[in-house]
Amino acid sequence: MTETRDESTRFEEGLLDTNVVLALPKIRDPAALPDRSYISTITLAELSVGPLVTDDPVVRAARQAHVQQAEADFDPIPFDELAARAFGGVAASLRRAGRTTRARAYDAMIAAIAIANALPLYTANVSDFEEIRGLTVVAVRVPAL
Repeated sequence: MTETRDESTRFEEGLLDTNVVLALPKIRDPAALPDRSYISTITLAELSVGPLVTDDPVVRAARQAHVQQAEADFDPIPFDELAARAFGGVAASLRRAGRTTRARAYDAMIAAIAIANALPLYTANVSDFEEIRGLTVVAVRVPAL
């Protein structure tokens, strides 16, 4: 089963879910995140879609800024052979829980990268990762500004 921790648990390293990357400017308490944060290539892919799916030039510019900031701040961990193998276990866990992988494919791939690299996953959407065996999830509260 998924091991869920609150943000009072400190880890030296951790993988940030896409929602946490987007919320980084709002997170004022450095203790809410690991000492060394990583993102996945899947998060970079998710961020890269944003500017392309809006006709609003202001929204597009803001979304493009998120992509560029992530590219500047992180060297993404790839979805490699180990992650592909871990994905099988993630998909099996989700199916046993009555959930489909297709509905949350990006989340399942991010979870597989976290498992393959033995990293806890920091997310604001803990429910997206429930029932995934071998995954440690750290709940991140995103403050409203």
